[in-house]
Amino acid sequence: MRYLVTGSNGWPNICRMCFQIITTRIEDFGSNCLFIDGRYQEAEVLYRKLMTIYQEKAGPQGRSTLRSMANLASTYRNQGRWNEAEKLEVQVMEASKIVLGAEHPSTLTSMANLASTYRNQGRWNEAEKLEVQVMETRKTVQGAEHPSTLTSIANLASTYRNQGRWNEAEKLEVQVMETRKTVQGAEHPDTLTSIANLASTYRNQGRWNEAEKLEVQVMETSKTVQGAEHPDTLTSMANLASTYRNQGRWNEAEKLEVQVMETRKTVQGAEHPSTLTSMANLASTYWNQGRWNEAEKLDVQVMETRKTVLGAEHPSTLTSMANLASTYWNQGRWNEAEKLEVQVMETSKIVLGAEHPSTLTSMANLASTYRNQGRWNEAEKLEVQVIETSKTVLGAKHPDTLTSMANLASTYRNQGRWNEAEKLEVQVMETSKTMLGAEHPDTLTSMANLASTYRYQGRWNEAEKLDVQVMETSKIVQGAEHPDTLTSMANLASTYRNQGRWNEAEKLEVQVMETSKTVLGAEHPDTLARMNNLALTWKSQGKLQNALALMKQCSDLRNRVLGPSHPHSKSSSRALSDWMVEYNA
Repeated sequence: MRYLVTGSNGWPNICRMCFQIITTRIEDFGSNCLFIDGRYQEAEVLYRKLMTIYQEKAGPQGRSTLRSMANLASTYRNQGRWNEAEKLEVQVMEASKIVLGAEHPSTLTSMANLASTYRNQGRWNEAEKLEVQVMETRKTVQGAEHPSTLTSIANLASTYRNQGRWNEAEKLEVQVMETRKTVQGAEHPDTLTSIANLASTYRNQGRWNEAEKLEVQVMETSKTVQGAEHPDTLTSMANLASTYRNQGRWNEAEKLEVQVMETRKTVQGAEHPSTLTSMANLASTYWNQGRWNEAEKLDVQVMETRKTVLGAEHPSTLTSMANLASTYWNQGRWNEAEKLEVQVMETSKIVLGAEHPSTLTSMANLASTYRNQGRWNEAEKLEVQVIETSKTVLGAKHPDTLTSMANLASTYRNQGRWNEAEKLEVQVMETSKTMLGAEHPDTLTSMANLASTYRYQGRWNEAEKLDVQVMETSKIVQGAEHPDTLTSMANLASTYRNQGRWNEAEKLEVQVMETSKTVLGAEHPDTLARMNNLALTWKSQGKLQNALALMKQCSDLRNRVLGPSHPHSKSSSRALSDWMVEYNA
């Protein structure tokens, strides 16, 4: 063993090299573990160190160097640092083309990574161009059924989904799912992912039953194959909960979301990004149930933790701030909502860019707050800007563009600019029918908006015709007890009320109120709104005593649930006070 101690050239150098290689591999493994744990900043430090080591040992274009650069770029991507990720990914892609060749699997992976960054930046056309190129090359080089080829097809489908091109996404996703079942097996994790992707497209199309069926299948198989606590199983449970939420099945959604949240806290840790996402999902369910205080508590916790773990400017942190602002908004706390929304918008412009879809959403949210404050000009200015940018970036027929047009129409309606509102709403409705289908929830919403404008104009027959159509379709597509169906019934009752058709209005309002109590709960804000409406109808029918009793109940509940300063609480209290004076006169 003397030569290992005293020798100056041979074996000691080899041992030293072996030690360096082993150390590097351990660090590489450690950084990957940090990445999986969502500890991106710590992973970044190690990846930077590895990149420097590999650059010295293998050269700036060595395969190990390129791999470490790609890993570092992925860390940037998960931190929402798109520009830094893009810069590295372009560098890796170009070097891979030179060193390995344009058709080498590693080169194609680098192109796919860059496309993913483009997708996160909302640069759909650039992402699509790269993804098509990767897909076609992989089909030629690796074969149409190769797992990497199927992944590239799934990536392209994801871009189509983000563009609102549901039919194209669905076609590709069905193809991937069927091929994976044949090649990899029905229970393979990749197959389950492809089934989940198809379910996501169904969810975006409002095809809840089809989405639910697939999601239950994925969840059950994942529990059996990967275990009840595996991250993929928990994701499948969260997806199913999201579908329940869209169906208005709040209790079922809540049950799953609590289970996912608690398991993630135990398995992945309380500060893991996935745990924080599960908390945000549960807050969203509380939000839909009108449980504002519980939603707010979770929203604040998620926001503060994300600021610490991910940073104040991370896209996920900005999303959590927007969620909290939305909770404030529903509580009528306009100033607090506005303060957060301005902060989100300004930061989003700097970090993501003025034309990023998330920036446009933040502008739309702020405009909505202005609208509720009666600041029509400020709302209009933002909404026009969002529409124009959305048309340029996403396209005139993209679902987000249509939503922005509907928002501007709502502002016009509140300003009494009926003709301008109607023109936009007709356009949104017709485009929605063509792009999404006549029975899509967004299409039904656009019809309801147009009916509302007709109602304000006193065009009762036209409003009624649309209201009936929306209600009947919603009953068939979403179910008689779905929150959207109940809203459509309430809208029709409002049209009847404005026509003085009290009995027809009353019949619908009693049905809506009772169903709301059962489905949403007796204290849900929507249930209280229906109590308020029925009380108004009874008052108009001369049933003053019944109206007073119901309005008092509504006023008491609103003051307790929403708070005495909420606009709805003030409205009910004011009506009750006026009616009491009339009753005692």
